[in-house]
Amino acid sequence: MQDDHETLSIAELMERSGVKFGTSGARGLVEAMTDRVCYAYTRAFLQYLQGLGQLKPSSRVAVAGDLRPSTPRIMAAVCLAVRDSGLHPVNCGFVPSPAVALYGLQRTIPAIMVTGSHIPDDRNGIKFNKASGEILKADEEGIKQQALSVSRERFGPDGMVSEQTDLPVTDEEARLTYRERYLDFFPKQCLAGRRIGLYEHSSVARGLLGEILAGLGAEVVKLGRSEVFVPVDTEAVRPEDRVLARQWAAEHRLDALVSTDGDGDRPLISDEHGEWLRGDVAGILCARHLGARYLATPVSCNSAAEKCGWFEGVERTRIGSPYVIAAMTAALADGQRGVVGYEANGGFLTGDPLEMEGRVLPALPTRDAAIVILSVLMLSIEQGVSVSGLLQSLPARFTASDRLKAFPGELSRQRIAALTQGGKEECFGAIEALFGDRFGKVSNLDQTDGLRITFGSEEVVHLRPSGNAPELRCYTEADSDARAGEMTEICMKILEGWRNP
Repeated sequence: MQDDHETLSIAELMERSGVKFGTSGARGLVEAMTDRVCYAYTRAFLQYLQGLGQLKPSSRVAVAGDLRPSTPRIMAAVCLAVRDSGLHPVNCGFVPSPAVALYGLQRTIPAIMVTGSHIPDDRNGIKFNKASGEILKADEEGIKQQALSVSRERFGPDGMVSEQTDLPVTDEEARLTYRERYLDFFPKQCLAGRRIGLYEHSSVARGLLGEILAGLGAEVVKLGRSEVFVPVDTEAVRPEDRVLARQWAAEHRLDALVSTDGDGDRPLISDEHGEWLRGDVAGILCARHLGARYLATPVSCNSAAEKCGWFEGVERTRIGSPYVIAAMTAALADGQRGVVGYEANGGFLTGDPLEMEGRVLPALPTRDAAIVILSVLMLSIEQGVSVSGLLQSLPARFTASDRLKAFPGELSRQRIAALTQGGKEECFGAIEALFGDRFGKVSNLDQTDGLRITFGSEEVVHLRPSGNAPELRCYTEADSDARAGEMTEICMKILEGWRNP
C-alpha cells in the first residue's frame, strides 16, 4: 500500500518555489505561492513554535489579510494549515497588519498576516508573528530548518487544494481593538477643526483610519478609492500620487492628506500643500510628540534624528523591522525607557508603554501607520503651526530614494561588492570613479546594510539590494530637498549602467 504522505523540507521548498524570507516575512510571485507552499510555510511556523514549547494544544491562531485578489485564497490555505496542526484559526478579516499583530499580542497567541505590503499584486506574502511579536532572523532560520509530513491527496498537481475550503466567520475583535487603541489614547475631539484628506486607494486600512480620524473630531474627505490594487510604496512615492496630492490639497483646502501602503503598516502624510513627508522625518516628529527618549532606526534614515538633539540615544541598525525590534529589545534590557523605533518607510514601533497626561498607549513592537499620522497632526496642533511648519524645527537634512526594478538581488550584491574590494584607498578610488565627478571625494563608508557612502560635502548615497523584491534601492541625503532629489536622479542614471556594464 502506497504511503499517502510525503516529507517536505522547508529549505528545499524555498529554493524550488522562490518564495523566501525577506525583510517582512515570506514573499514571492502569486503563481509560486500555491496553496501547498503557503500551507507548508504555515505548518512549519507552527511546528517551530510547538518545538519551542510556545504553543499549547488547541491554541487559537489569528489570521488576517490585505485586499489583493490572491489574499483570500492564501488565507484559506493558512487556516487549513492551522487546523491540520491541531489548532483553531480565528479569521480577523481584512484588517491592517498592526491590527492583527495587536490582537495576537493582547491574547498571547500567534498572528499571521497575508500581505505583500506595498509591492505589486502579482506578488504576495505571509507575515508571521509569535505570541510575543514579530518573528526575528533567528526564528526565520528555525522555520527554514523544519521538515513536514504532508498528505499527498491534500493538493492537486498544480499545488492547489483538491477540495475548496472556506474561511471561518470573521471575528471583528481585531478591528475594534485597533480602533479603540487610538480613540482611547488621544484626547477626545483633539482633531476638531482639521480638514483631513484620506487617500483610500486599495489600502486595507482605509476604513479603520477614516473611523479613527472622524472619531477624534476631524472632517474627513475621502479620496481616490480603488477596487484594483494600487502598489503605494511610501519610500518611493509614485509621480502620479505626488500630483494627485497637490491637486487634492488645493481643491479641498486640506490641512493634511493621509494614507498608508497596502497593509496599513507604513504611513503617508502630507503637509497642507500636498507635499508628502518622508517617512523618516515623520518618524522623528512622531517620536517627539510621544515623548520618546531612545530611538532605534535603520542606517538609511535621516541623520536629523541625531542632529535635532531631542533624544537621549539613537541606535542605527540594518534595514528591516526585525533588526529595529532587536535593537529596541536590547535597549529595554539595558534599562532604557521610552523606547521606540521607525523605518525609512515611516512604519513606527513602540517598545514599552508610553504615557501622556494619564493616558497609556500599550507597546506595539511592529510597524504601524496610524500612530504616525495621528502624532504628526497632534504635534502640529500643539505647536500651533501647519504640518509644513513642523519641518522648520528640524535640522536641514533631506532624504530621497528611488529603485531600479527588475534588478536581481545577486546582481546588486555583485555590483556593490566590486566597489568594496581591497583596502580603503582602493575602495574610495572605485567609488570616486563612479560618483566622484558629481559628488566629490569620499570621506566615509558604512557597510551595516548595503553600502552607505558619505562624501566630503556630507552628502550621502546609500545603495542596497531590496529584501522584498528584485530591486536595487538608492537612498540619498543632502542639505536641501531639491539637492537630495537631484542626487537620486543622477544615481539612477549611473546605476542603470550596472545592468549591462
